[in-house]
Amino acid sequence: MSGPDIESGTVVVDGDIISWVGPRALAPPGRDVELGDVILAPGLVNAHTHLDLTVMRGRFGGLSFFEWIRALTAARAGLSAEQLLDSARGGIREGLLAGITTYADTTPGDAPFEAMLELGVRGIAYREVFGPDPRQCEASMAGLREAVAAMRARETPLVRVGLSPHAAYSVSDELFTAVADFARSESLPIATHVAESEDESQLVSNGDGVFAVFLRGRDITVNPRGRTPVDVLERRSVLGPNALLIHCIRCDERDIVTIAKHRCGVATCPMSNRYFGHGAAPVAAMRDANVRVGAGSDSMASNDRMDVLREARLALGAGAREREVWELATLGGARALGLDHVISSLEAGKQADLAAFPRGADPGGPTRASFVAVAGRVLVEDGQLHGSP
Repeated sequence: MSGPDIESGTVVVDGDIISWVGPRALAPPGRDVELGDVILAPGLVNAHTHLDLTVMRGRFGGLSFFEWIRALTAARAGLSAEQLLDSARGGIREGLLAGITTYADTTPGDAPFEAMLELGVRGIAYREVFGPDPRQCEASMAGLREAVAAMRARETPLVRVGLSPHAAYSVSDELFTAVADFARSESLPIATHVAESEDESQLVSNGDGVFAVFLRGRDITVNPRGRTPVDVLERRSVLGPNALLIHCIRCDERDIVTIAKHRCGVATCPMSNRYFGHGAAPVAAMRDANVRVGAGSDSMASNDRMDVLREARLALGAGAREREVWELATLGGARALGLDHVISSLEAGKQADLAAFPRGADPGGPTRASFVAVAGRVLVEDGQLHGSP
């Protein structure tokens, strides 16, 4: 991603750092690890996941978006902490076998954070917070502060903590502002689902639709809140270089200008968008506006596999060059997360997050990695999780 492709190349790793990249004939002496006929690339970046929902794959097909959210919420509430942790572990293992080394996860619990720490991957665990009723704001923030303090005490160089006010239909304007203020005061990244569905847009712009009916049924006052969901985030001071905006399907030209002005990152999730029939994000227009765009899988409750290269191909469309696809799946995601100074290009000084993919594989089939390392530590070898039989 930082220069022309290198045939018969070598990447030299010193501890957790890449120290040299170039032709094999010029490589410095050292212990060789021969990977065979592969594409050796930076590890892939999944810019949006819900790892603890991996176990929900295929369970809620055919439901409307609102019905799906309700069913998923009820199903998650029925899982124990250990079951959620096992689900998150399963998601990471699936991702590793597909060459994914970095995960940007949003969840209201501890499971993905614990699983990332345990399995040695890189990621940001965005702690979700909910509260559509302004009267809940103080209680929601108290719970968020307590959870984040406990997580931050266990942060590592690989796994960081962030904040995630879930979405406009589950977070009041007051709570959006309070979370944004907390993020700035603690220098934390922030992520939120935005402009994903027509139902969300109706709630925000007109104060009506299925979400409005549901909220009024809970004795919550509903009024129009802004021109668009992105406009609401700007009004509530959520937007900024530390912000990751998830989905951004229903963004018009003014929204794209706003996102670019505030230097936000965007995570696009094409397969999940197709699952619900929500449409496609205006990725080309956002990239033309120099918005930092990455590709994500979303949860396996709205996808059939965790495959960032497939997401990148769908996001860019049929006319995209293969090099553009790889760039979106690596540096694109790293830029969206503010990690591009650390990972996602093969150059000296970057972290040794690497993935090798056998050449000649069917580009329409699932992505499979034969070798994966995170910070120089080998996690996949010969196409198997390290240590697996």
